[in-house]
Amino acid sequence: MVMHLTELLDRVEVGRFHYKILLTSSLIYGLTGMNVMLIASLVRPIAREWGLDTITVGYLLSVGYLGMFLGALLFGRLADVIGRRKVLIFVIIMESIFTAACGLAPDLSTLYTLRFLAGIGLGGALPQPAVYVSEYIPKGRRGLFLGLVETSWVYGAILSLLIPYFLLPSLGWRLTFSVALLPLIALPLTLAYLPESLRFLMARGMVEDVNSLLRKIGITELKEVKLDSAKKYSLKDLFSQKYMKRTLLLFILWGGLIYTYHGIFLWLPTIYAKQFGLEDVTSIGWSLLVTLFQIPGYYSASFLLDRIGRRKVLAIYLTAAGLASALLSLRIDLSWVFIFSSMISFFNLGAWAGLYAYTPELYPTEIRGTGSGAAASFGRLMGILAPSITGYLFATTGLSGPFIVFSFVHIFAGLSVILLGIETMGKSLEELI
Repeated sequence: MVMHLTELLDRVEVGRFHYKILLTSSLIYGLTGMNVMLIASLVRPIAREWGLDTITVGYLLSVGYLGMFLGALLFGRLADVIGRRKVLIFVIIMESIFTAACGLAPDLSTLYTLRFLAGIGLGGALPQPAVYVSEYIPKGRRGLFLGLVETSWVYGAILSLLIPYFLLPSLGWRLTFSVALLPLIALPLTLAYLPESLRFLMARGMVEDVNSLLRKIGITELKEVKLDSAKKYSLKDLFSQKYMKRTLLLFILWGGLIYTYHGIFLWLPTIYAKQFGLEDVTSIGWSLLVTLFQIPGYYSASFLLDRIGRRKVLAIYLTAAGLASALLSLRIDLSWVFIFSSMISFFNLGAWAGLYAYTPELYPTEIRGTGSGAAASFGRLMGILAPSITGYLFATTGLSGPFIVFSFVHIFAGLSVILLGIETMGKSLEELI
């Protein structure tokens, strides 16, 4: 019986090699998430020190997403050209240094520039762990492993609130930014445990490297690998007849989830502070409690991905988050805002687990990084708009305006999955192309 190499990758028993990839990818993703969300805890003391109004704060939050838009697009493509590993190492260094440097900014224009440069690195880093995991983990466990990587975001988000909670009162916002150097601890692990993607090496015809990696994974059935000629793909293939519906769906999902997540959670500490008159540290504490609900949201969705499928998980969790957003827009007292914020936290982040698993499954190896990066990049455009629009609506309508919009976006994304999505559960990456 002749078995193709990619079939062997999907049949190999999950072992230490795969768990090292999972843990390393999760660490990178979690600490990158911390750097993305760190500004949410620090923007209020920055605004108070420099006398910034609500609209200007929205611009400050948005400029990082402009960088993330460029970073996701640029480094997504580079990952398909020079390799996943080289790109990952570079963007980890870039995001850490420029986020930490925000604490040195002498004025608003400099802070804008540093946030933009940090955003390029952050936008480049976020899609890469999913591409790695999708290309190494057997199909029967791929959804779970991808969901678990996405779950690490919540621990980064918690760190982005917990560290300022303790450091901000004594050190101030400038020194607190130095925690952004933490992702650098992932570099030795990346070098040790993340080899170049095997499917990337296969597509590039690197036979010796492929044979060496097969021994590490535990595939010994093949004494020598002969690679098929790789099909040529380019950026325009994302919009070909075959992939257009997939690309459109991913743009809707990434745009919708980035708009809602960052519109809500970047503003949440400020909403608690301004709407209910809480101190900075107290508002961070309330936001931390809400963020904790992301943990069961992530894990519940992750364990459902390989049981009921990606489409059902996404549709259910997005719709539930939309209903919770609508309910929050109707209530203005603190207890109800906390309850409905927690519901949004649970279901929005569960939907993220589904999207993170779904995205790299929809494109072939040769444009997997490009497709994932393009979808994430479009999402960052919505991230540019979300803080500014949310800030404007909150300033003019209170809670009702922004959360009515969040409700519509969630529900529209959920319906889009039902209408445009295909199911990928239990299928090899090659079956899906």
